[in-house]
Amino acid sequence: MDMRVIQRILGFLLIVFSVTLIPPILVDLIYQEHHWLDFFYPLLLNLAVGFMLWYPARKNRSEMRLRDGFFISAMFWVVLGLVASTPFQLTPELQLSFADAVFEATSGLTSAGGSVITGLDALPHGILYYRQQLNWLGGLGIVVLAVAILPMLGVGGMQLYKTEMSGPSKNEKIAPRIAETARGLWLVYVWLTVACISAFWLGGMTFFDAVGYAFSVMSLGGFAPHDASMAYYNTPYLLIVGGLFILISGINFTLHFTAWRSLGLNHYWRSPEVRFYLLIVAVSTCIISMTLWQHDVYPTIEEAFIAGFFNMISIMTTTGLTTTDLSTWPLFVPVLLIVLSFIGGSAGSTAGGMKVVRILLLWKQGMRELYGLVHPNAVVAIKLGSQTVTDTIISAVWAFFVLYIFTTIFITLLFMATGLDFTSAFATTAATLNNMGVGLAGSVTGGFAVLTDTATWIGTFAMLLGRLELFTLLVLFTRAFWRG
Repeated sequence: MDMRVIQRILGFLLIVFSVTLIPPILVDLIYQEHHWLDFFYPLLLNLAVGFMLWYPARKNRSEMRLRDGFFISAMFWVVLGLVASTPFQLTPELQLSFADAVFEATSGLTSAGGSVITGLDALPHGILYYRQQLNWLGGLGIVVLAVAILPMLGVGGMQLYKTEMSGPSKNEKIAPRIAETARGLWLVYVWLTVACISAFWLGGMTFFDAVGYAFSVMSLGGFAPHDASMAYYNTPYLLIVGGLFILISGINFTLHFTAWRSLGLNHYWRSPEVRFYLLIVAVSTCIISMTLWQHDVYPTIEEAFIAGFFNMISIMTTTGLTTTDLSTWPLFVPVLLIVLSFIGGSAGSTAGGMKVVRILLLWKQGMRELYGLVHPNAVVAIKLGSQTVTDTIISAVWAFFVLYIFTTIFITLLFMATGLDFTSAFATTAATLNNMGVGLAGSVTGGFAVLTDTATWIGTFAMLLGRLELFTLLVLFTRAFWRG
């Protein structure tokens, strides 16, 4: 690895992140709550550290290799979780330990949305905004944002882009140059966020809350400026609007960019992943809504449908905004929601989980194997739309699936070793590894403040694993990575 390249880019990324501490300062000054120093000191620290890393290596123009990209992407999320925790540690109202502060910051940046903080309604607006902003920046990935401006440093961004974007479609580009791709994705992300803010504001939210909830919805992050989550604004209009924007955020953002550029919607339906995604959403919504209605959780089918749709799409796409304590629903529903959170949203979206396209490819591979039992001499290709999927990609998908299952089991056992019962340990694993953020069973249904420091660090590591889709982080622990 070229450590000078790594030093230069890591320093630059820290400088970029330091700029994001300015908006919380402005929010605090607007509300005159006298907490702006809690953000100003971390801003100076990040700026100084970033400059000290970048300045000595600023003239290095070596090309960044894929190996460097893996290391930078993984280390940046680790370092960012540490430096982003500083405002949480400095805010006296929170009284968070170092482990809890890092967990909260990492949860925001990875768009997991699991929280160790209670009493949100009484907190200063600056820290509330900061939490929501962490979600929004981490949603599409601050690394992808940086890739959009890396050419100014004379650095190719493909290596970072490939390690940051999710799923088998990470090599897909929507513009000839990777910087244009990153800028295009962020352009769509920003405009959709503006649309979501407007819709929430028109629906009766305060402007501050509309911004906060829109940041959470578009990033599929799950942080909320109120303890009651989405139940604070539990109106049919806001739940439907919120659910639809979550549905949109769960679709590959390259498709959104294509729709914006071509002013057409036909390519959505031509995408097999989108069709499979919508099928899962439709079937799951019907099943959950009917279950809630038949068990008299809601008096009318309309209320059951709205609550079922919003909470289902929120959990499946690993958003984590909820309208009630889902553990009080019939047991079948929380279990189904946990299963859906492992599926997640589309590749190239802001969702966590294994991604819909991988599940679709596994299904097609299973069907091909069944067909092969009846016709052993037949040669059947697996296709996504008109494109033939190579056996190399199928093997990679199977490898990811198996590794994901083994990682789930291993992390669950680690949580149990800290004293959690199996139900709580598995629910915490689903919440952290899938970046879903909601404890759907056991002792974590009320939040993750009940975890020990050891369990909190395990959860932080699991969120990073999920955000980087296992391989980007785990490859650093292999001997082959350090030999090259």
